[in-house]
Amino acid sequence: MKVGDIIKSLRKTHKMTQADLARKLSVAPTAVSAWERNENRPLMDKLTVLAEIFNVPITRFFETEEYDLQPVKESDMVELPIVGKISCGAGEIAYQEIEGYEPTLNQWVQGGEYFYLRAKGDSMTGARIFEGDLLLIRKQEEIENGEIAAVLIGEEAYLKRVFRSNDTLILQSENPKYPPIVCPPAEAKIIGKLKTIIIKL
Repeated sequence: MKVGDIIKSLRKTHKMTQADLARKLSVAPTAVSAWERNENRPLMDKLTVLAEIFNVPITRFFETEEYDLQPVKESDMVELPIVGKISCGAGEIAYQEIEGYEPTLNQWVQGGEYFYLRAKGDSMTGARIFEGDLLLIRKQEEIENGEIAAVLIGEEAYLKRVFRSNDTLILQSENPKYPPIVCPPAEAKIIGKLKTIIIKL
């Protein structure tokens, strides 16, 4: 079974049309169609969202000959910092309290600057993010409505689903026991977009 067949099967199990799935992924329906015909394959960031939508481990999409993993060479990897604290002065983001480095596939981190945060607490369990998981973040200040991002409030970095409403940021947890955080953009700085979750058992 190829990755497109897996996506098609999961989509039908969840009673979604290709258009429904495309909307959730912020892609064109033609992209979903191409995946399901095995003419193209989704990149890692889309696979991460697909796993979240269908509530399956991301490894589900690797159970295919297309993703038959070859031995990884050292040259295929890059060491990225696991950041314990982030500060922002004069608009510049600085990493502090680096607790270590995580080997990461080069193909995951093309076209940008990346770092890891470690998940704390249980506010994002609905997005399958649990305490101790490593969160691969792409450093960027702009994201689409509804995407999960790392947001700096004071000296604390929060991982939330972010929505903009007029001049207000709404930071939504994925656990109903936590109310949304509502604040003006001046009090919260988006520092990066969640790209991949590395589950730590």
